Amino acid sequence: MITLLKRAALLTALLLTAFAPPAQAAQEPQAPTAARSAQPRTLALAAAVEVVPLAAESRDGYERSSFKHWNAGAIPSDGCNTRAETLIAEAVDEPQVLAGCKLSGGRWWSYYDAQWFTSAAALDIDHMVPLAEAWDSGASLWTAERREAYANDLGAPTSLVAVSAASNRSKADQDPAQWLPPATGITCRYASEWVATKLRWGLTADPVESQALARLAEGCLGTTVSYEPVA
Repeated sequence: MITLLKRAALLTALLLTAFAPPAQAAQEPQAPTAARSAQPRTLALAAAVEVVPLAAESRDGYERSSFKHWNAGAIPSDGCNTRAETLIAEAVDEPQVLAGCKLSGGRWWSYYDAQWFTSAAALDIDHMVPLAEAWDSGASLWTAERREAYANDLGAPTSLVAVSAASNRSKADQDPAQWLPPATGITCRYASEWVATKLRWGLTADPVESQALARLAEGCLGTTVSYEPVA
């Protein structure tokens, strides 16, 4: 709930900036690429897995630099990039934001491995669906602008997640057929957030991934997937 409220506050600030009087807007930096979302949708996890289109994956031509990140974030004038804005939004105890968007203090919960952290430097910002996996699943056909929007998606609280560097690097570019968070009791949440990200961005799943997600859904009765498709 805390994360959702903080993300909502960031988005509200973005909207206020976008509709500022013309004279003031001309003095502000240009807003970064932003995702435009349709009406939110909610499905049972098992049903949501079935909605994700099936397709073979291909990593031909993939380069991490094809996804520009981190950009100026949701509020360009605050001096904080997407990474910093995610850390601020997900902090359980808010850090102090110093000059140059340096974060001091604060406390974070890495849900992948159930660990507390009091240093922002110890955390990575994980793309729920890794950039390489997104490329394999349809992003190779996107424009550079859409890939930038994906890599800096502050429009959904599950697209980017602050977690321990160790767990993020253990995950790397693997899908749920290959890797799941080691903490107990969070598999259903992780599967839901993975599927939500794929549906939000219209990404596909290969047969092995889809089958793994379907098996997870069998043990996650009552788990739902909520997402807002990006236009």
